[in-house]
Amino acid sequence: MLNKIILASKSKVRKEILDKNNIKSLVVPSNVDEDIVKISLLKEKVSPEIISKNLAELKANKVSSNKIDEIVLGADSVIDLNGELISKPETREEAMTILNKLNGKSHFLISSVCLSKNGSMIWNYTDKAKLTMKNFSNEELIDYLSKIPDETLYAYNVYQIEGEGRNLFSSIEGDENTIMGLPVNKIKEYIELL
Repeated sequence: MLNKIILASKSKVRKEILDKNNIKSLVVPSNVDEDIVKISLLKEKVSPEIISKNLAELKANKVSSNKIDEIVLGADSVIDLNGELISKPETREEAMTILNKLNGKSHFLISSVCLSKNGSMIWNYTDKAKLTMKNFSNEELIDYLSKIPDETLYAYNVYQIEGEGRNLFSSIEGDENTIMGLPVNKIKEYIELL
């Protein structure tokens, strides 16, 4: 089995998931400009799932091209609301708009991972979870947002399933690690073969 991987992400939650699963990792952020990639792919009418896959691969390949013979893990998560890509909010107003879009509806949280070596993908996997949000009044959504610190809101989108965000949903179908951004069981299965 592999001794250590490089995590091409600044996500504290992804690092924690790896740590909890005894996967040693070194954080080397990819610093990929996700917005430029998303805009380009959306112009080509690419699905949210393909955008997630492409971003995970791009992040892993970028870091691994500078890390000879090391295994690099790239990851990306997006929200798919009936084919519409929902990105992380950059302001509280955007967060409120996103919550209103998701209010009372089902959506998919898609998490893609990619392992690269010497600048090329060697394995990838995408998983999705279905979440159904309860119906909330505008005041309830404002109250929910008031409890979420800026750092959490901008890092994890409008809900953090391991925290306050769990209370938003009437139904959650799928792997919790996928919802938190890293389908770790599939990663473990693969790296045990290395």
